[in-house]
Amino acid sequence: MIDHIPGHSRTRSPGAPMYEELVWERIRTLHREAEKQRLIARVRAVNRARRNVERASLRLRNALQRLV
Repeated sequence: MIDHIPGHSRTRSPGAPMYEELVWERIRTLHREAEKQRLIARVRAVNRARRNVERASLRLRNALQRLV
């Protein structure tokens, strides 16, 4: 997550408009949401891979049983 963008002050300058802080908070929120979505995608990919391994294992077991 990005808490600070290079070249920009972390603190609001005394004369800065209030909406600037709202903009930065929205940017931080979007970064957090994007990180959550990346995590969800990784979890789904792992679950998909696990199901594929389980199916492959079942096919292998069935094939080996036919050889016996």
